[in-house]
Amino acid sequence: MKKIILLALFSGALFCAKAQNKIDPNTIKDKMQWFADAKLGIFIHTGIYSVNGIGESWSFHNKLISHPDYMKQVKGFTLKNYDPAYWADLVQESGARYSVITTKHHDGVAMYDTKMNNLSSVKATPAKRDMVKPFFEELRKRNIKTGAYFSLIDWTNKDYPGFLKDSSRYKIANDYGRWNKFRSFFQGQIKEISEKFNPDLWWFDGDWEHSAEEWESQKVRQIMLARNPNTIINGRLQGYGDYDTPEQNFPVKRPTFKWWELCMTINDNWGYQPQDQNWKTPYEVITIFVDAVSNGGNLLLDIGPKEDGSIPEQEVHILKELGAWNKRNGEGIFNTVAGIDLGHFYGPTTLSKDSTTLYLFVYGKATGPLLLKGLDNKIESITTVGTGVALTHKVVGKISWSPVPGLVYIDLPESALDQYVTVLKVKLDKPIKLYTGQGGLQ
Repeated sequence: MKKIILLALFSGALFCAKAQNKIDPNTIKDKMQWFADAKLGIFIHTGIYSVNGIGESWSFHNKLISHPDYMKQVKGFTLKNYDPAYWADLVQESGARYSVITTKHHDGVAMYDTKMNNLSSVKATPAKRDMVKPFFEELRKRNIKTGAYFSLIDWTNKDYPGFLKDSSRYKIANDYGRWNKFRSFFQGQIKEISEKFNPDLWWFDGDWEHSAEEWESQKVRQIMLARNPNTIINGRLQGYGDYDTPEQNFPVKRPTFKWWELCMTINDNWGYQPQDQNWKTPYEVITIFVDAVSNGGNLLLDIGPKEDGSIPEQEVHILKELGAWNKRNGEGIFNTVAGIDLGHFYGPTTLSKDSTTLYLFVYGKATGPLLLKGLDNKIESITTVGTGVALTHKVVGKISWSPVPGLVYIDLPESALDQYVTVLKVKLDKPIKLYTGQGGLQ
């Protein structure tokens, strides 16, 4: 994953500006609908770095380990306990609608049977297995969308210029033929993945090292769309993607991007690192997830399997708890749209697509009365989504001669609270109408 110091909260501002000039929004609106409805994806960082439990690719880049010692890990990558059906079951149980797996990280080791070289889990490791093919097959059996992570960077490939433009091998301007050779290589791998697996989604990484012209981003995009016109592409293709992917850092203000996804680890690292025990709690993951959805985005939550293909028990626990919460409260999450502005309710919200149902999310053990401001609608009913408990409410301060709506106080008893986040369903008489004025005489 991208860990350079100059990591902006959103690289997408540049992405959006470029994309508007190069991609017709009308051509991607329909195919993006499943993504907009999906809300939750599971990211899987799997590779030889799990053998020693060190940073994926960046550990040798940052000189924490030599490149030869890093690459020796191929000898310990066994996948002896890899069960793609179990992985897919766990993704499904979490409530996720899509999953993205690393087909190749910056270290250049492919997790599928590439024909472009011999550096793969099939040819270079004792596992001798293609990880991607059986996992995609199991996902599709469960009607879960498939995503392929692919690093444009390949720091092991002898025809790649070097690390972060240091030109340790050569400068592109001095040897364009060698750069063309590398471009043929990585584009050949993209063609392989397209033809072998036909991903619903492409998740690129590493585009910051070169320009769109150097990567031939437009050509790369067309390679994928030629195979599958409905595939969607993340925003790390130098302006030729369909949606933005802020990493780890959560937006404070609602993003202006039409489609976006927060990619975030379940502890502090992307791949398996046994020394990292800073696990996010189920409560923390659920509240982050709710916040993303309420702001019109998705959460792509990452897990890092061990070298034998097993998944750490802490990750299994968190995914199961997330899934149980989704099973209780998913009505307020899936197939909804971003909610109302924060000033109307001091917490996350979503809306049904017809805007006649407002969902309010209450974190932790907060009880009523809860305050809802500026609602210019008649409330038909308020219930808890998880249990169906009917709640009472009171309108305060509504003056007969003023168009300004009163304040709605909702009584939420402790007995109706969810273990993590309680979801209230506010059924309205018509599509939501909000007062946004300054009060006083109108």
